Amino acid sequence: MLKLIPAAKVGHVGLYRDPETLQPVEYYIKLPSDIHERELIVIDPMLATGGSANETIHSLKKRGAQNIRLMCLVAAPEGVEMLKEEHPDVDIYLAALDEKLNEHGYIVPGLGDAGDRLFGTK
Repeated sequence: MLKLIPAAKVGHVGLYRDPETLQPVEYYIKLPSDIHERELIVIDPMLATGGSANETIHSLKKRGAQNIRLMCLVAAPEGVEMLKEEHPDVDIYLAALDEKLNEHGYIVPGLGDAGDRLFGTK
């Protein structure tokens, strides 16, 4: 994204999904001070249950963000529907919409866990 928008300021919201409850847990947030004046693009590789994206968007709104978009590579219909209900003001952009979530909250067919792939934790 920085190649497409080189002047963009970058913030970071660190979340992980609790494997038992499937609920997001925030462990870090660092944002530009002027997010209330900016167009924000939340980038997440996968939108599964929607819990992490929902928590991120709530966190941004709580800090004054008003113009938010979500961009993902792969999503499940359940996550898209949840975000549409929770944040009808947020546009969602997807490269692919997969079939469904399985009993563990993973996208089917999906790509596995993005965090595990990125950080080599599994």
